[in-house]
Amino acid sequence: MSLERTLVIGDIHSGLKALKQLLLRAEVTTEDRLIFLGDYVDGWSEAVSTVDYLLDLKKRYQCVFIRGNHDELCYDWLTGATDNPTWHMHGGEATKSSYEKTDAKTKKRHIAFYEQLKNYYLDANNRLFLHAGFTNLKGIDHEYFTKTFYWDRTLWELALSLNPKLKKEDTFYPKRLTNYEEIYIGHTPVTRIGKTVPQNAANVWNIDTGAAFRGPLSLMDVDSKQVWQSDPVYLLYPNEKGRN
Repeated sequence: MSLERTLVIGDIHSGLKALKQLLLRAEVTTEDRLIFLGDYVDGWSEAVSTVDYLLDLKKRYQCVFIRGNHDELCYDWLTGATDNPTWHMHGGEATKSSYEKTDAKTKKRHIAFYEQLKNYYLDANNRLFLHAGFTNLKGIDHEYFTKTFYWDRTLWELALSLNPKLKKEDTFYPKRLTNYEEIYIGHTPVTRIGKTVPQNAANVWNIDTGAAFRGPLSLMDVDSKQVWQSDPVYLLYPNEKGRN
């Protein structure tokens, strides 16, 4: 196995059993860099255990944690924001139940975790990692609304809409996409287009394979493009509904 792999992991949504299974299948070592694309909670029952596991993982592995929209929603609730009925409907109820079983010290530690999440990560090879997208034609440094990084869906829609024959040097190739060698996102499950493995459109890779619903959790080596997957996550939580 080659050293120093860069491994990108899709949206976990509290599916800790799937994450553990995935890291074993990919034979992850401390020489690898792990880039998590966000949405660590909301879906399955192990929100608290998932964040605890990630915090422990960070002590032993090279980890980059990106902020997802569900992480912001959970953080808002933990820090006293008005209850959000929409959040409850989209996985927040399971997260709330998980946190109600824990103590104030754990909640404080998790709040610090959410506060330290990155909006994006740009590596030395000009590969961009973020949860959702950006809209500014000049790239991430010019994005006005930071929430776009973890709420936008237009980047993936744009990539999907392109003619596969269009090249970066072509006049009508979207300027937004020319800023980076590759872009890795989650946020919009590829199960919406009938897929269960990471999908590539233009220079955008979507790693969210629907772990919150009925898909597996996925991990990709960004250099070789080799993919590892867990079992469909709902099979690991047979008595739960997830976000179905």
